[in-house]
Amino acid sequence: MRSRIRRHRTPPEDLNITAFMNLMVILVPFLLITAVFTRMAILELNLPAGGASGPDTQKLHLEVIIRADALELGERNSGVLKRIDKTAKGYDYKTLSLALQGIKERFPDKTQATILSEPNTPYDILVQVMDTVRVVSSATGGSVSRYELFPDISIGDAPVRKGK
Repeated sequence: MRSRIRRHRTPPEDLNITAFMNLMVILVPFLLITAVFTRMAILELNLPAGGASGPDTQKLHLEVIIRADALELGERNSGVLKRIDKTAKGYDYKTLSLALQGIKERFPDKTQATILSEPNTPYDILVQVMDTVRVVSSATGGSVSRYELFPDISIGDAPVRKGK
């Protein structure tokens, strides 16, 4: 009678993870292929100060204004110092760089510049002007050297021309 009452103990069944493994084999490569691997270049920018303090003639407040027909290099208090007209090829970044180098020689401790652009300025133009204002590259021998001009850049809207 005991043999009848005795239950047959069966070992627990193994967990079937084949379907889960198949899912992982498909899902992991799919996610790796569709992932976008990019390197983002971030430029730190500052917004111009809102409050205007009294005129400060000892300090330089360098401004580069991007117009549709020219680049204007100026000082906030005294106005436009140099106007670089747009050529058939586009803006003349070399002339801008040379003018900025001349200003840097006169004010070697100055690191701040403000770039003001008109509303419909293409992003590529803005970035090229920012690169020109930030550093200058010079080729000596077989190597290219980069020197900082005005690395602390603020951006804003260009003032409206009085003639418009």
